[in-house]
Amino acid sequence: MTQNLIVGSSINFAPLVPYFIVALLAAAMLVLLALAWFRRANGSLWRTLACATVLLALLNPSWVEEQREMLPDVAAVVVDRSPSQAVAGRTEATSKALKTLVEKLEQYKGLEVRVVEAGAARNGDDRGTELFDAGSKALLDVPESQIAGTIFITDGQIHDQPSGLRGPVHALISGNKNRRDRRLIVKKAPAYGLVDGDLAMVLRIEDSGDEDLRKSKDSEATFKGAARISLSLDGGQPVQYDLRIGVDETIPLSLTHAGPTVVEIDVAAGPQEITMRNNRAAVVINGVRDRLKVLLVSGKPHAGERTWRNLLKADPSVDLVHFTILRPPEKQDGTPVRELSLIAFPIYELFEVRLDEFDLIIFDRYHRRGVLPPAYFVNIAEYVENGGALLAAAGPEFASPLTIHRTALNSVLPAAPTSKIFQGGYLPRLTETGRRHPVTADLKGSGSSATNPEWGRWFRHIDAEVNQGVTVMTGAEDRPLLVLDRVGEGRVAQILSDHAWLWTRGFEGGGPQAELLRRMSHWLMKEPELEEEDLRAVADRGRLTITRRSLSTVPAPITITLPNGQQRSLMLVQKGGGRATAEMTADEPGIYRIQDGKRKTLAVSGNLNSIEFARVHATSSIMDPVSKGSGGGTFWLSDTATRATGVPALRRVKPDRRASGTDWLGLVANGAYRVTGVHRIPLLPPGLALFLIAGFLGIAWWREGH
Repeated sequence: MTQNLIVGSSINFAPLVPYFIVALLAAAMLVLLALAWFRRANGSLWRTLACATVLLALLNPSWVEEQREMLPDVAAVVVDRSPSQAVAGRTEATSKALKTLVEKLEQYKGLEVRVVEAGAARNGDDRGTELFDAGSKALLDVPESQIAGTIFITDGQIHDQPSGLRGPVHALISGNKNRRDRRLIVKKAPAYGLVDGDLAMVLRIEDSGDEDLRKSKDSEATFKGAARISLSLDGGQPVQYDLRIGVDETIPLSLTHAGPTVVEIDVAAGPQEITMRNNRAAVVINGVRDRLKVLLVSGKPHAGERTWRNLLKADPSVDLVHFTILRPPEKQDGTPVRELSLIAFPIYELFEVRLDEFDLIIFDRYHRRGVLPPAYFVNIAEYVENGGALLAAAGPEFASPLTIHRTALNSVLPAAPTSKIFQGGYLPRLTETGRRHPVTADLKGSGSSATNPEWGRWFRHIDAEVNQGVTVMTGAEDRPLLVLDRVGEGRVAQILSDHAWLWTRGFEGGGPQAELLRRMSHWLMKEPELEEEDLRAVADRGRLTITRRSLSTVPAPITITLPNGQQRSLMLVQKGGGRATAEMTADEPGIYRIQDGKRKTLAVSGNLNSIEFARVHATSSIMDPVSKGSGGGTFWLSDTATRATGVPALRRVKPDRRASGTDWLGLVANGAYRVTGVHRIPLLPPGLALFLIAGFLGIAWWREGH
C-alpha cells in the first residue's frame, strides 16, 4: 500500500525553567505592571513589552517542521463460514457481498482491509459459530489510532460473547428475514435403560424465525398445530407420532437388546423450511439387562456340579434357581418318613407356569429319572423354539438308555449320542470355525492352528454325531466337543464332557472355563457383541471404524451412506478371530449408515443436535446491540429495494462523527501518522531576547526621565 509523506508545521515551546516558575514570575510581573498602569507611570508600555519578552524567552519558543508518514487505517471484514451459512443460498449471497464490499473498500487510499473467514466446523467441537473472537484477533496488533472498524458478513447466529471489538461494528445479514424454520429438540433422553423395560424421552418441536413473534421464553416463535415425527431403533421400522408444536411431549420406547441402541427421530418439514438438518435427532441409549434368571437342572452329583453353581452364584447379575434330585423316587433305604426333612420342589410351577421367565436353562448331566414328566420336556423344547436358551453339559448318562436325547429335547439338541465314551487325557482344541466364532475366538491359551493349546487336559468325552449347528471345539480323536446351534428363535449349546471343572481347579494350568461360560451364556441370550454374523461401526473424533464379524472368510464390500446422502464403498481388512475392519474419515456430523448386503448398522458422528443447527434462521437480534453500542449499523443483504447489490454505501467519517445511516456504513478516517524527521528553528534566540529586553528597558528608562 502506498504511504504518503507530508510536512507539518507548528510552534513548540521548550521552557528553560519549570512552568510553575514561569507562572509565578508572570503573576508577579502582572501585579507590578497593573500598579504602574494604574498610576499612569511613564514607560509602562515598554516595561510591559520587556516583561513579555522575558516570559517568552523563558518559554523558549521554536518553529518546528515535521516530516510525517501517514499511517493506513485498518478495517476488518469477518466472513461467517459456519455450517449454517451453507443453507438457503447463503454461501452464494455471502461470497457475492464479500466481493462487492472488498471492491468498494479498495477504492479508498490509506485503508488496509483484512478479510478473516471464521466459524468453520471443527471435529469434536460443539461451540457453535465464534465470530466476535475472530474479529477482535484480526485487529489485535493494530493501535487504537488506526482502527477504522469491523464489518461482519453473517446470518446473525453467533454463539460467542462480543468482547475486544474496537471502532464501529457493522453487520451485513445474509438470508431472508421473513423465512422461518422448524426444529426438533431432544429435551430429555435416558443414557441407560433396562432391556424390555419402559423408557421415555421428552421431545419438543418449535417453529422459529421472526424475533418479533417471540411468544415463549425459550422459543423464538411458537405456532399452533401439530407435526408428525418418526422414531426408529437401530434403523428398524419407524413408529409415527403426532406431537403438538411448542409443547414438551413424552414419547415411550423400549430397548430390545443390551448394548448401544441408536434412536433416530425425524420431524416433517415445516411450511417455510430452511433446512432439514435440524429436523433430525439421534440419541444413543445403552441397554442393560436386568438380573438374569437361570435354571440349573442337575442330575447325578459329580465334581463339576459345584463348579457350575459357584460360577453362576459369583455373578451378582444372575438369579439362580438350582433344581437337583437329592432323593429320587426309586430310592428305598427304610428311612421313616417322619425323619425326612426334604422339601418338595415346585416342579409344576417351574416347568409349566414360570418356564418362560427364565433367560437360560442349564442341564448338567441330567438323565431321565422319572421326576420330570415327558410333557415338561416338551415345554422346554417349545421354550427354546420360541426364543429361549438351553445349555446341555453331557456326562456318561448322555450315552446311556436314560439319555435326555430320548425325550422331546432331541428336536432341539444338535448332537446325538453314539453310546461311545472316550476315557483318557486329551486337549480341547478350537476348530477353524471356532477360531472365528465369538464364543471361542481368541480364548486365552487357545494357541494357533499349528500349536497346542496352553490349557489343561480333560479326561472324559461323550461321543456324538452332529446333526445340525456348528462345532467350535473338538476333543478326543477330533470328535465334536462343543456344538452351537440356532433352533427356531432360540439357541442351544452342547458340551459333550463333564470335565470342564478341571480348568476351574487349575489342573495342568487350568483354562478359561469362566470366560467360556460367560460367552456361551451371552451368545445363548443373543447379546449383540457375540453375534457370529455381526456388523458394527463406531464414530469417534472424526474417524469411523467399521468392524464385521463373520464365520465366512469371503470378503464382502461395505457400503457407507454419508449424512449428506452420498455413498462410499470400502473393503475390509482381515484382523483374525473372525473380525475384519476398515476406517474412514467422518468429518461431517450426522448418522452414517453402513451395510454389507445382509446386515446394516448405524453410527453417529459428532453432535447431531449441535448448537450450530439449533437455530438456523437469519436474525439481527444478536448483532443489533453490538452495532448500536459502537456507533455502527446492521443491514440485510436481502433488502435490495434501496440497495441494488444489498451492500450499503461506504463512507469515511471523522472519529467523532456518526458511523452509520439508513443506507450507508462508515469507517473512521483517523489521520494517524508517524514522524520521520524534525527541523526546529528557535523563534527567540538568547541574543535577540537580551537585545529586546535591554532595548525595551532602555526606552522605558528614557521615557520615565523625560
